Amino acid sequence: MKLYLQAFVTIVSLINPVICGAIFKAAEAGRSRSQRVKDASMAALSILSILAAAALFGVHILDLFGISLDVFSMVGGGVLVWMGFSMIRSATAPKAGSSSLASLVVFAASPGTIAGVIAISVAHTGRALPVTALVGITAATLMTWLVMVLLARTASKTDGAGFLHAVLQSFMGLIVMAMGLQIALKGLSAYFKLALN
Repeated sequence: MKLYLQAFVTIVSLINPVICGAIFKAAEAGRSRSQRVKDASMAALSILSILAAAALFGVHILDLFGISLDVFSMVGGGVLVWMGFSMIRSATAPKAGSSSLASLVVFAASPGTIAGVIAISVAHTGRALPVTALVGITAATLMTWLVMVLLARTASKTDGAGFLHAVLQSFMGLIVMAMGLQIALKGLSAYFKLALN
């Protein structure tokens, strides 16, 4: 259960449903309620597909390029640390000019999120079916869909730079940094163990 929770918290921190909701609300201004729900579903399905593919095939792609799981854990963990640090530093919403469904999907399923998903898959299951990552991806995507639909229904303008958002963003950034450091150190330890034998 701990690994499932760890995967969910990390992935939901990387996707950042509140920011996704703000992007979605800006992109969907003036559209009907049924169209907004349909668009939210399409965006969530795109995010789910991209991240699930990364979880399922990421390790095989690493094999194709001859990258060891231990080295990828170090690099993927480093990317997560960097993303967490960036989340803490910025704690602000994306610029208003980037409000489209395509930018929403690119934001939620960014290279950093994909690296995080692969790192979680490798850290939790190695080469086996990444069940914890898939459950975390599904739960985080569902949460993102719910936030998009709920924020799109509100009449007031969403301000992603508010105090509560900044605190939450900083806290989630700290969690992502800690997870990244843990994954990186685990990969480093396994790499040196293998190298010394």
